[in-house]
Amino acid sequence: METDLRPPVGTSVIRRLFLVGLGLVYAVAFISLWVQVHGLVGVHGILPAQTLLDAADSRLGTARLWRLPTLAWLTGGSDGALDLLCAAGTVASILLFLGVAPPLSAIAAWAFYLSLYHLGQDFLSFQWDILLLEAGFLGIFYTPLAWTPRSPGWRRPPHQVIAWLLRLLIAKLMFLSGVVKLSGGDPTWWHLTALTYHYETTCLPTWTGWYVHALPLWFHELSAVMMFLIELALPFGAFGPRPLRLLSAAGFTGLMLFIGATGNYGFFNPLAIVLCLPLLDDDVLPRWRPRWLPECQSAANGAFAWPRFVVLPIAGLVLLLTPVPLLLASRVDLALPGPLLRLYTLQNPFHLVNGYGLFAHMTTERPEIVVEGSDDGVEWRPYEFRWKPGDPMRRPQFVQPHMPRLDWQMWFAALGSYRSSPWFLAFCERLLQGSPPVLALLGPNPFPGGPPKYLRAMLYDYRFTTPAQHHETGAWWTRRVLRPYTPALMLAPDGRGLTAVRPSQ
Repeated sequence: METDLRPPVGTSVIRRLFLVGLGLVYAVAFISLWVQVHGLVGVHGILPAQTLLDAADSRLGTARLWRLPTLAWLTGGSDGALDLLCAAGTVASILLFLGVAPPLSAIAAWAFYLSLYHLGQDFLSFQWDILLLEAGFLGIFYTPLAWTPRSPGWRRPPHQVIAWLLRLLIAKLMFLSGVVKLSGGDPTWWHLTALTYHYETTCLPTWTGWYVHALPLWFHELSAVMMFLIELALPFGAFGPRPLRLLSAAGFTGLMLFIGATGNYGFFNPLAIVLCLPLLDDDVLPRWRPRWLPECQSAANGAFAWPRFVVLPIAGLVLLLTPVPLLLASRVDLALPGPLLRLYTLQNPFHLVNGYGLFAHMTTERPEIVVEGSDDGVEWRPYEFRWKPGDPMRRPQFVQPHMPRLDWQMWFAALGSYRSSPWFLAFCERLLQGSPPVLALLGPNPFPGGPPKYLRAMLYDYRFTTPAQHHETGAWWTRRVLRPYTPALMLAPDGRGLTAVRPSQ
């Protein structure tokens, strides 16, 4: 007797809302990257994509097609090619948002983002980039066989197996985010004090985070308890009866809204909220709905958008590999089968199944890099970034859902040395060359007449001001110099590469 894998009545509208949300997140991700891609990986950018392609071609040969899957093997890595990939991805996202040929538009959006992900190198190394790829891949098989927003295919219920895998994805994201906080042994999480640092030390703080940071200790401890309950308990409700699924969706959404209200995490929070939708059904929606949303039909009258011989192998692969990141994150002393690890490694370039672990270790201090230029080695002028902390008087801003990737990477670079962030010296070289696309990533140019002769980076310790200090001075930050981050630098005689100097001598 054939097993009925169709969902209960009332998931067609939720499926449509999910694809609308996924298309919107894709569009935000593509457009956000597009406005900065020349400065990041363009021909005159920090890490040129064409250099990556040339190196991969030389070192990997034909294996490059699997190890570095990108359509740039056809288009090249020029600025025009990057624009083409971003533009095509944006169009595919809009088509998915509108419900036009959803299977094709979902495939195209995923392929274009995967292509740009690999070209982005360090600047597309964030967890929500791979989360979008994993969600986008499953989203392909969640689409109906429809060509227009009013096609009958929208009324056919989605395959329950894919809906279940999407529930597994949001549950995995939340559960792993809780597990890594405890398995990593960070005492601030175990003692429930981590959130007394979080709002001050997060990558791109906000002014609301300044106010929350000033709240009493009991609030931060209670917040940590609530967070652990949401991340460690509610994921199991994602596979339970309807009331538990609704509770899980409400808890996950509430957590994402609070995180988004106090920090800048690009499109992560909207994406996570979209992933909560498969936990719901159409009965939670108001009776009135826009005409473009489909009416529900009985599952008995529907047909699956994708045949089982496609869906079931995909589900088998995901289910087979999902325990790998779970066991790695929990640090359980259990040897995984070699073939399973090899299969997990084999799919890594496509990021079909991933591990996650947000805020695994809480940073308790905030080192910040201040980049300065000079014409004479005596007077130094700082380069102001658009979004990361700089001038202590400047209020921390909201920038989400835009993802300013250079500002984000500056936070990670400050936690180590410039030797552990090779892209940073490439960034300094571009500043000394006066690269227009790189300068466009920053605030007003302190050297409008031409690039400086010398460049250096200083490491500062930044702290939120207290309410009393803010009231008295208007400053949002206090800061003190820690040490030089780099020596003074200048371009090599041939204009390519850097050399350390002592310009004051």
